[in-house]
Amino acid sequence: MKEVKQWKKELKEKVLQKIDYGREMTDREVEDIIDEVMLQEEFAQVCPVSMRQRIRKELFDSMRRLDILQMFVDDPSITEIMINGKDCLFIEREGRLEEMNMKFESTEKLQQVIQQIVAGCNRVVNEASPIVDARLKNGARVNIVMNPVALDGPAVTIRRFPEKPITMEDLIRRHSLSKESADFLKMLVQARYNIFISGGTGSGKTTMLNVLSGYVTGGERVITIEDNAELQLQGIRNLVRLEVRNSNVEGCREISIRDLIKTSLRMRPDRIIVGEVRGAEAVDMIQAMNTGHEGSMSTGHANSARDMLARLENMILMGMEIPLQAIRQQIASGIDIIIHLGRLRDRSRRVLEIVELVGCEADKYVLNPLYIFEETGETNIDSSGGVAGKLQKKGELIHGKKLKMAGIRYAPPNSEKPQGETAS
Repeated sequence: MKEVKQWKKELKEKVLQKIDYGREMTDREVEDIIDEVMLQEEFAQVCPVSMRQRIRKELFDSMRRLDILQMFVDDPSITEIMINGKDCLFIEREGRLEEMNMKFESTEKLQQVIQQIVAGCNRVVNEASPIVDARLKNGARVNIVMNPVALDGPAVTIRRFPEKPITMEDLIRRHSLSKESADFLKMLVQARYNIFISGGTGSGKTTMLNVLSGYVTGGERVITIEDNAELQLQGIRNLVRLEVRNSNVEGCREISIRDLIKTSLRMRPDRIIVGEVRGAEAVDMIQAMNTGHEGSMSTGHANSARDMLARLENMILMGMEIPLQAIRQQIASGIDIIIHLGRLRDRSRRVLEIVELVGCEADKYVLNPLYIFEETGETNIDSSGGVAGKLQKKGELIHGKKLKMAGIRYAPPNSEKPQGETAS
């Protein structure tokens, strides 16, 4: 009995010989050719049915899909796929990394798959432009780094999003936050507080943004702006989705997040949702929050809510040269709430902080911690093996004017003077 690997190689060569390259063949026609070739093989008569079905799918995926990647892209339990050259493939499942005993047949085959991915969303990647962001048909986010930047072969990272959008009930069930804090956030979104979500890579910022957007009322006009379209906003009829465009060799100029934010201001938005701010576009995002677009939201990378403020300052300074005091006043005036997310040592994603940005006094931010995650128990490990803890309420919302204007009942604290802690 010949080796399965060699048999697959011979099968593929025979299938390719039968394909009519003079016209575009349908997937069904290619599948029929694979079936026809396999039936003529003596080896197919003796190998198990399950093996024949697997080989049939692998052949089809190698010619019409994403080769060995397709099975991982189709697996809903996988959240991340990482390719480090043709011989090294990792996946993330339930927060844990696993190395797969699979590899591409050659670097050329991996490059073919990469070109297939970028062509599907009108992007270009080559030696002259070796870094690109793209997405798959199912909405998965793809980052590609090619030679000469990637020294050990093409590096591809695919972030796969759930087919069914995660709800707040799902987050509560996973202990990402408490029912009380979830109801509080729902109230803030409906009252159109400006919310900024911070956290590290893979902490769930985009997921939280999706969940919070579910509380936006249907009568509002919402504009989303992203590097790569990832948001899965539900139930919003008056929705405009904008995505940046990279420059290319054909002469198309770059359209940046800054360009899209400026354009969105002329589109009569009630809310502007920016997937993530990484640089000078923070200027335009904060200005939008300060010019009547209440209820706007965005995300950013940071290690804490306080650290997010410092990062926003640095990003704004990339876009314009103005005194730091003026920047802090703009940030304090624009952002109402910061939600900070993190991944704990058990790889679970949790809301670690919900903080009110009260204002700016004597060049320092006044922060009012509303909810803080605290670990509990002697071992800090719950019965399921995860970190035991709870999002504890620490204070009351000081600025309740938006709640009152929205007709939402809320009992403000007795003191009229902000009692939050300061942050330089």
